[in-house]
Parts: sequence; C-alpha cells; structure tokens
Amino acid sequence: MKIKIALAEDNDLLAGSIKEKLELFSDRIEFKFRAKNGKELIEKLEADSDVDTILMDIEMPELNGIEATGLIRNKYSGIKIIMLTVFDDEEKIFNSIQAGANGYLLKDESPDRIFESIEMIINGGAPMSPIIAAKTLELLRNTVALPIDNPKDDFSLSKREIEVLEQLSKGEDYIKISNLLFISPATVRKHIENIYKKLEVHNKVQAVQKAIKHKII
Repeated sequence: MKIKIALAEDNDLLAGSIKEKLELFSDRIEFKFRAKNGKELIEKLEADSDVDTILMDIEMPELNGIEATGLIRNKYSGIKIIMLTVFDDEEKIFNSIQAGANGYLLKDESPDRIFESIEMIINGGAPMSPIIAAKTLELLRNTVALPIDNPKDDFSLSKREIEVLEQLSKGEDYIKISNLLFISPATVRKHIENIYKKLEVHNKVQAVQKAIKHKII
C-alpha cells in the first residue's frame, strides 16, 4: 500500500522541487495534494483526510506551519507531520515539537533522505536532519542545566509577563501574542526581555522550561 503524502508549501518553486523528489518514489508514495498555506491545508483535509504524512513548511501566510500542526494534531491525530523547512533555529524547533510535529527536516535533504524519513515516521520513528538533532540535544542539555531554585519563587514577574509566558509555552510568536493580549509587538518584545532578565535565562526555551519547573505557568 502506498504512503499518502500531502505538502504545505507557499513557494511554488520549492513546492515543485519537493514534488519532483517525491515522484522518484512514485511506486511507494501517492502524492495527494499541495496547499499554499496552513488555512488551505486545513480546508483540504476537511474535504479529504485520507493522508498518512504531511510535509509542512513553517513560514506561510494566513496560518503558519506551527499553528497548522497544532490544529491538525488535535483533529487528525493519526496523521504524521514532518516539518520541512529552511529554519534550524532553536525556537522554531522547540515550537514545532511542542505543537506536535513528528519529525524535522531541512529542505536541502536529498530525495533518498526525505523518503527514508517518511518511511521512518510511518513506522513510529522521529526523523531529524543531523543539525536539527544536534540542536535538539543542546536544548535538552540547557533544560537539564537550569539551576534549581525555590519552586514557589515567582521571580517578581508581573501578571502581564506571566500571560506572555503562557502564550510562549503554546508556541505563539510575537505577532500572535500581541493580537491575543491586545498589545503591540514591541511591547511583547519588551516583556520577553524583562522575562529573560528576571528568570536569568537566554532564550524562549529556557524561559518556558523554568516557568514550568517553578509552577509559574
């Protein structure tokens, strides 16, 4: 039985390149459809959810890949999602995994590697590009290395800073947080700077992990 694949990619050139890579394995893969953004992907799944795996871009208009991943994981838990992106920064990795992604590959991977990853994810694996795996291990090390303080310490965070932290823990970006909390992106950025300073951390991942550890969120 062929593995049914859907693709979410807003760039026509990249979408064509990815589809060409998949066509090399047409005897094992059935390409179902391509969506240009997360919103269109959700709509197409509502019409036909007979999909095994989605190759998901991150930066897309209307609904980005991380947001779409969270929605799909809640509604179509059987569909496996591989983030296929140019981004290898810690926050994108953390937010993707937290949203429910099963794998994370960079777009410059070879056709063989992409196909192997699709097979791996169908069999319960969690494929990652080597550089992503290394960064994920580093994230885990940073989490483990966080100092243990008084678990009841709130670090003098304001109510608004805690609200921002809660949204960060859900993987929301600056723009989404500003819309949800009715404040400007610049204000969100300032709150995050204050959060980092008060928690004595250096990135979003550490901030969320420390906030959870100390029961702030």
